[in-house]
Amino acid sequence: MLITGSNGLLGQKLVNLFTKNNFNVIATSKGNDRNVTNNKYEYYNVNITKFDKVTNLIKKIKPDFIIHTAAMTNVDSCELRRFECKQINLDAVINIATICKELNIHLIHISTDFVFNGETGYYKETDKTDPVNYYGVTKLKSEQHLINSTIDYTILRTIILYGITENSSRSNIVLWVKKSLEANKTINVVTDQYRMPTYVDDLAQACLLAVNKKAKGIFHISSNQLLSIYEIAIEVAKAYHLNVDLIKPILTEKLNQKAVRPKKTGFIIDKAVKELGFKSVNFTERLQIFKQEMKK
Repeated sequence: MLITGSNGLLGQKLVNLFTKNNFNVIATSKGNDRNVTNNKYEYYNVNITKFDKVTNLIKKIKPDFIIHTAAMTNVDSCELRRFECKQINLDAVINIATICKELNIHLIHISTDFVFNGETGYYKETDKTDPVNYYGVTKLKSEQHLINSTIDYTILRTIILYGITENSSRSNIVLWVKKSLEANKTINVVTDQYRMPTYVDDLAQACLLAVNKKAKGIFHISSNQLLSIYEIAIEVAKAYHLNVDLIKPILTEKLNQKAVRPKKTGFIIDKAVKELGFKSVNFTERLQIFKQEMKK
């Protein structure tokens, strides 16, 4: 098992999950290995856009599966730095897919709800894609490349990942709200964008299910509770008994963000439940599990 982007939130979770399940794990990411408490795998410092180095690494390892989590996910940065975004989110996938075809490797690719325009919400895997920002465009093009290839692929689309690892470098919606309110800071949160936040452990579990079943095609992975971003923040405040009055409602247009966001996504996850055995959960329940994890 080769895991790209292993220094990220999902990547670290995958390394730990797959080593616990007795996989021979090779991890790769940019910079020093952040997963300092697990020594049951090999780590390679490789930039995903250095295509020759990536190719050489994969050909050296010859894995049965690659889980490709490495991506540029800051939506506004993607809008402003399009060349870099395309290199990471599309060109790197094309490069990996080429080697997967040559060596008969099954590729599991992490994608996003941002391949949809957000006009209707509750999207099925077969619904029409229509991204409204450049991040979504690159992720959709990477999906299309895999669909049109002849390799074994699994695409797992997900929505707003949250969670924690021992060595996290980036924040997420839950940690940002919690930290801000604990510091008694007022935060502005949009009321007109709707999402189904995904606990990172659930997405990691979906990856394991997909590998064990050798599942092919596209699957939607998220919680089953559609909430506005504002409602998400309120739920976090309640879970941690913090001051909800510090959360101020705002409309998206007032934020002056560089990239357009889809207003309402959310998934129908029936296919993942039926074919993968994925467990359907709601955000409020998962927050309680997340609280327990943070106490460890």
